[in-house]
Amino acid sequence: MLEAVRMELSTPIRFVKRVGERVAAGLADRGVETVEDLLYHLPFRYEDRLHPKPLSQYNAGEMASLIGEVRGTVLLRTRSAPIFEMTVGIAPPAADSDAAMAGLMGPTPVFETVKCLWFHGTYLKDKFKLGQKIALYGKLEGSKSGNSLNAVPGSTRFKLVQPTFEILPDAHATGEDAEFTVLEMGRIVPVYESLGGKTPWGAKLTSRWLRRVMWTVFREIAESDVKADETLPASLRMRLGLPARMESLQALHFPPAGTPMVELMSARTPAHRRLIFEEFWYLELGLELKRRRLREREGTAFATGDKVREALKQMLPFKPTAAQKRVLGEIVADMRAPRPMRRLLQGDVGSGKTIVALQAALVAIENGYQAAMMAPTEILATQHYLSARKLLGELRSPTTGKPYRVALLTGSLDERTKRETRGRIFRGEIDLVLGTHALVEEKVDFDNLGLVIVDEQHRFGVQQRFKLMRKPGASGVATEPDVLVMTATPIPRTLALTVYGDLEASVLDELPPGRTPIVTRRMTSERDGEVWEFVRKQVAQGRQAYIVYPVIEGNNDDQPELDFAKVDEGEEAEDKKQIPFEDDNKKSKGAKKVRRKNPDLPKLRSATEMFEQLQRGALNGLRLGLLHGRMSSDDKEVAMARFKRGEIDVLVSTTVIEVGVDVPNATVMVIEHAERFGLAQMHQLRGRVGRGAAKSYCVLLTGARVSPEAEQRLDAMVRTQNGFELAEFDLQQRGPGEFFGTRQAGLPEFRVANLARDRDLLELAKTEAARFVQAADPAMPRVEIDAVWARLKQQWQRRYGLVEA
Repeated sequence: MLEAVRMELSTPIRFVKRVGERVAAGLADRGVETVEDLLYHLPFRYEDRLHPKPLSQYNAGEMASLIGEVRGTVLLRTRSAPIFEMTVGIAPPAADSDAAMAGLMGPTPVFETVKCLWFHGTYLKDKFKLGQKIALYGKLEGSKSGNSLNAVPGSTRFKLVQPTFEILPDAHATGEDAEFTVLEMGRIVPVYESLGGKTPWGAKLTSRWLRRVMWTVFREIAESDVKADETLPASLRMRLGLPARMESLQALHFPPAGTPMVELMSARTPAHRRLIFEEFWYLELGLELKRRRLREREGTAFATGDKVREALKQMLPFKPTAAQKRVLGEIVADMRAPRPMRRLLQGDVGSGKTIVALQAALVAIENGYQAAMMAPTEILATQHYLSARKLLGELRSPTTGKPYRVALLTGSLDERTKRETRGRIFRGEIDLVLGTHALVEEKVDFDNLGLVIVDEQHRFGVQQRFKLMRKPGASGVATEPDVLVMTATPIPRTLALTVYGDLEASVLDELPPGRTPIVTRRMTSERDGEVWEFVRKQVAQGRQAYIVYPVIEGNNDDQPELDFAKVDEGEEAEDKKQIPFEDDNKKSKGAKKVRRKNPDLPKLRSATEMFEQLQRGALNGLRLGLLHGRMSSDDKEVAMARFKRGEIDVLVSTTVIEVGVDVPNATVMVIEHAERFGLAQMHQLRGRVGRGAAKSYCVLLTGARVSPEAEQRLDAMVRTQNGFELAEFDLQQRGPGEFFGTRQAGLPEFRVANLARDRDLLELAKTEAARFVQAADPAMPRVEIDAVWARLKQQWQRRYGLVEA
């Protein structure tokens, strides 16, 4: 029976009062199966109902948390939709807390008023009664008329459109409402995101319901006298001044009086810091353990004698930068060691990462091993292949005296070519193979794989990365190749410590000589005539230009290669996975939605339409080319080859030219609908120019409607060309969950921690994890140490999924 079940953290959620079998089944689908899972569903904001901020202290545009009394309601019938209007009187609180409580629960003094509006609000017409106490939360807007129902004309300064609300219990509440009045009034009150979604029973799981369930759970745990598991060693907690776990959880669900609201809302209370540190500590503990285990494995100790040095010197087309020399030294030192290399190579756009990677490949090849480079797209794989052929095509190996054998393997090649290439790889007749995800297919086996280079790592799942590492050789024994991971977009340090936490890091922080700064300008589309005239002038001087559009054809943003933002909250994306971030912090939920055409939205220009329009009009007489993701690999290769040879003046394209394209003669990058692109994407596109000695330009053309978030991105693009600075800003704006676009990046799922916000605690956790693995505190009992390793093993795959290498 339910009464016989003792309340513990491991208790199944169905045994919690007010939950039951049906709701428990639904919660399980959302990852909430036990009492512990439920307690980690933390509030996302708080309302101060002990000392509410008076309306007079707010300004228009601010988010407001208000408590007041219903003064009047009316349902207005309009042509477009019914609007429910309600006037709420807000009581100015007295100076001391006792008087504040009297004002909330008893007769109120003179009220200020706020007008609340809900569009399509017919469902609310019988919801409220005059005199009801109500809590409101929403964005304050100035009221032009100053009028509202049952209020003195001109006295209403603000209105709230579509605010969230909660009807509060009154002083005469009875039964359960009376029992839980203490949770709703006269305290700091937690507000939760719904766990119910749009399920038939989801409307039940309100913040009020969750508060009552949480309160019951904490009470029953206390009454059961069960000692909750502590997940951090006592000596570590004492040294860092961290509170106990259950104490922290209770303080976050029901903050004690006097807890600063600023700390609660910014997740900086001692309780927050403890739980955040714990998540990071276990993550870094696993990564540290993984790094140490890797050092114990047998790898290949590559030799770097005179023949290797000769091979490296003969392939370089220019004198390397000091940064390239330093980074190559770090890579070669790893390759010489008898353990597998796991290194992250990152640098800004145009810093010469590909050259360094190919040099590493030569080290492996000169030692008699094969090298493989995997890219996220066919066009990028093809670019790498062409670059490798150009650098190595005329050269002979100083070790063997034979030419280097380079091959391309992508999914779109015909079956015969793929079969032949796979055979040559297996027989050891290929020294360097470049390709896409086709390289991780089971059919591809290597004769003697020594080095794996993964380009644009964050577009691959970590399992693909490991899959390629463990390809069996001809003997059937799985080899342990060295791995070099390259990222075209700089990675913020917090992500380098997590997603790439198992890798040592090398940074190219210097551009090759001859590169000139790119002039970046932002213009509205009404001035595109000036832009096209500028393009004509550049072409007349012998230069070339790119013009990039967000879509291939039509006015739809559901094209498979897109990765741009919504215009505003009124536009629902067809496929959430294609959106790198969403304006106004609104996350799309669930499956695809049918777009409602809005006649007020500007028409989206597309690559194919504008190619024809520009060819007939503004750029008539110039040689235009077209490139997009729906073209065949051969057609894309032909288009790029013609542009490289100077047979095309202006390349009209989609984002397929985002990475890897290197045409030094191109000096102009025009990005149409720039407000639609992500920051990293715009930075990559800008990096296609400025690769020669001539001055280069990037023009960001925007539509008439630009969201505040897009304004910030565009300002950042104009302000700086530093990719590391832009990456940090991008992470702050989008948050870690959207920085990589999809969860396949291996980004850990945190319940409390936030990579963009909690960098200081991540750094602390990394230091403490290394210290714990190296030598645990002598004062720490063995039972605590064993409990840590047991919890790590139990939680790692479920929560982070990165421990197996």
